[in-house]
Amino acid sequence: MVTDSHSILARWRNHFSQLSNVNGVSDVRQTEIHTAVPLLSETSVFEVELAIEKLKTHKSPGIDQIPIILIKAGGRTVRSEVHKLINSILNKEEFPEKWKESIFVHIYKKGDETDCTKYRRISLLPTT
Repeated sequence: MVTDSHSILARWRNHFSQLSNVNGVSDVRQTEIHTAVPLLSETSVFEVELAIEKLKTHKSPGIDQIPIILIKAGGRTVRSEVHKLINSILNKEEFPEKWKESIFVHIYKKGDETDCTKYRRISLLPTT
């Protein structure tokens, strides 16, 4: 029985590691683009407020563990801080390291629950 559980775990590990290694690419590198002018202009408070308003509250938070409902309920103070954060990132032209991380969750679709191909993977991205 121990051998069976080890082989089952190995099969699942192999299946999901293959999903992570898309088309044999194991090392994704960030390409730097140097321009004389910023690629994006700063956002307005209105744009940030509109984006926050459009966020769906029933989504799970990512690695930042900030629920969307918290951002929406934060009022003017939180919207202002998010606005400053977004513009700071645009000016620096670099994402925070934590924003480059995601949490993978496997969601059961239908069929045999022991068949690893019956699950789909989603990425939980940072809310901010």
